[in-house]
Formats: sequence, structure tokens, C-alpha cells
Amino acid sequence: MNEAHRHASTPEPLALTLVKDHTVYSCVIGSRAFGLATGASDTDRRGVYLAPTPLFWRFEKPPTHVEGPRDEEFSWELERFCELALRANPNILEVLHSPLVEDLTPVGEELLSLREAFLSRRAHTTFSRYAVAQRGKLLGDLRNHGAPRWKHAMHLLRLLLSCRDLLRTGRLVIDATPHRDRLLAVRRGELTWEEVDAWMTLLQEQTEAALATTPLPESPDLPRVEEFLLRTRRASATATGPGPRPAPA
Repeated sequence: MNEAHRHASTPEPLALTLVKDHTVYSCVIGSRAFGLATGASDTDRRGVYLAPTPLFWRFEKPPTHVEGPRDEEFSWELERFCELALRANPNILEVLHSPLVEDLTPVGEELLSLREAFLSRRAHTTFSRYAVAQRGKLLGDLRNHGAPRWKHAMHLLRLLLSCRDLLRTGRLVIDATPHRDRLLAVRRGELTWEEVDAWMTLLQEQTEAALATTPLPESPDLPRVEEFLLRTRRASATATGPGPRPAPA
């Protein structure tokens, strides 16, 4: 979960080139994609780039992720992105299902066509583990400061709603517009902690109940994703030269 938000130093020229020239998919995520944006909301961008295959023939491999070049922008190399998605990383799965797509190549289109191949019951474990950790932080804020961080409470509720409905339907929908008014009331601190905590508890109970009848498969479709990745790597190997060179030291 933390890799998507890891702070990094200014990207090297090669990393910038990979994002600029080899992005296959990029989107807006966060409050704007969740239907929870306000006038003060940032624009969070996430992307996937395909490092040319010849770059992997060197001792120094291409970066697995790049922060920037724009503010609130983060990208992953295709293989790393698929690896995290197969593990049901909540941040990554949400990137795959953003309704706000900005850039899309044929490789990106095929990646999006594999959305359901990444979904499995593993999401119950990863989403729930993240929810428990975040709820613990909220309780810590409550003990230490007398109130939780309401914005974080709102996003945790949104995540719980998303997880519950994923298990119920087999589809991941990140648009929380149907719950917008109540969620924004949480963000503004208009609900008591007791009300918010009761809502979280209810959603967790509903999620556990949904697990018993979920249409999701036990595991993701690894062979399908791997076939896509291998085919894409082979096509890149025959279509490109040695790839961009790192800047001299």
C-alpha cells in the first residue's frame, strides 16, 4: 500500500523519459475519481509505463516506479503494476477502475480489458487488512487528540463500501457518488465518532457476510495476465532498439 505514496528524489532523466514517452495508461484517481471532490481537492494522477524490453538486458534495470514529473503523479512499470494488482493491492485495483482516463494506448486498452482477471477473493484480505490499520490510526488520533482525522475517516468508509460491493457483485466500482452527501458530512465532522464507528462496524459485518456468497474466484487469473505481459515484452523487443540511454554522470 505504501509504495504508491513513497517520497522519492527528483527522477533521473531515464525515469522521466519512460513516463513521458512510454506511458500506456494514465488516469486521475483520488477524490475526483471517487465522486468526492471539493473545491480544494488535488488532482492525483497515476500511470503505467512499458519500459522497452532492451533496457532489461543491462545490469542496471529500469525503475519499477517513478514519482512525477507533475505534482501528485506516480507511475509503475507494467510488470510491477501487474504484480501488485495480482496481489489485490487496493490502490492498484482502484487505478485500474478509474472512470477518469487521460492517456490510453493499445497496450493500455488490453491492460484494462484484463480488469476482471486481477480480481479475486484476495481482495477481502488486502482491503480488510488496510481497513484495520487505518481504523487503528483513527482510534489513535481519537485517544491522543480527542478527534480523528475526518478526511481519513471518510476515505476509510469509502474503501469499506467499495470492498463490500466488490464481494457482493464481483465488480469493483470506485465512484462513491451515491454516498457523497453522507461521506462529505463525515469529512466536515458533522457526524459523531460513535456514528462513524457504527457505520464502519456495519460495513465490516456486511463485508464478512458477502464473502460467503461472493462470485469472485479464489485466485486471480495469473496465466492470462502472464501471457499478456510476455507477449507485450516480446513485441517491445522486436519493435525497439537499445532504448533510451541514461544520462552521463
